[in-house]
Amino acid sequence: MPSFSEVDTVGVVGAGTMGNGIAQVAATAGYEVVMRDVETEYVDRGLDSVVDSLDRLAERDALDEEPAAIRDRITGTTDLDDLAAADAVIEAVIEDLDVKREVFGDLDAVTDDGVVLATNTSTLSITSVASATERASDVVGLHFMNPVPIMDGVEVVVGEHTADEVVDFAHAFAEDLGKETWEADDKPGFVTNRILMPWINEGIRAYDEGVADMADIDRGMKLGTNVPMGPLELADHIGLDVALDASETLHEELGDRYKPAYLLKRKVEAGDLGKKTGRGFYEYE
Repeated sequence: MPSFSEVDTVGVVGAGTMGNGIAQVAATAGYEVVMRDVETEYVDRGLDSVVDSLDRLAERDALDEEPAAIRDRITGTTDLDDLAAADAVIEAVIEDLDVKREVFGDLDAVTDDGVVLATNTSTLSITSVASATERASDVVGLHFMNPVPIMDGVEVVVGEHTADEVVDFAHAFAEDLGKETWEADDKPGFVTNRILMPWINEGIRAYDEGVADMADIDRGMKLGTNVPMGPLELADHIGLDVALDASETLHEELGDRYKPAYLLKRKVEAGDLGKKTGRGFYEYE
């Protein structure tokens, strides 16, 4: 594998919320970035999101250079072969094991041996994803928190065959992006979602059962536990569909204590997915 100091170009697979956020922080840190998605429309939308995010940060004097200079380091593409020159690749596609395994099989063929292949999965097995490749030792979990440009943390997840030097690389790379890291074994949900999903679902159940209204549930948790967002507000921010997918995966792996709240399912069925659709538990502009 290349040493950390030799990484110049970072590949990102997926231009959605997580993918474009990862592309943005990598470009902000000075890396050349190739961001790939399956449709030009998705790539363009991801690049537009990066521009909007950079402009907001610039308004708060939170950037060390002009937004345009950072944006210019990101190249959008629909061709996976364009990632062949990447020194490290981060996958951020939908949270579906079959889809991720297909992506990693393709990345195995496109990239050189020794190039680190990281997955941004929040619940799925790193070992299962890595088994789609012929080089499981190069595969590691890099679970960024949402929104990526704002949140300080990255969870490094170690698969069954992840090499020690790849784990070290993952920590060093995330820290170079300005993040703080913690490490988890390849167990369902890792640290964050294993603890977070029951908290969110119990907040939803408390609201559904009339314990308190939405605002007071969120206010009570913020003031009572010193978290920045309550469970309903956070669920909207994550995306109710993403929260449901994570809960269902953990429910299947770990049993009934991770059973998704009924109201969460109903919201997703109605298409009210949170902040990204303008309506979830709360309404947004």
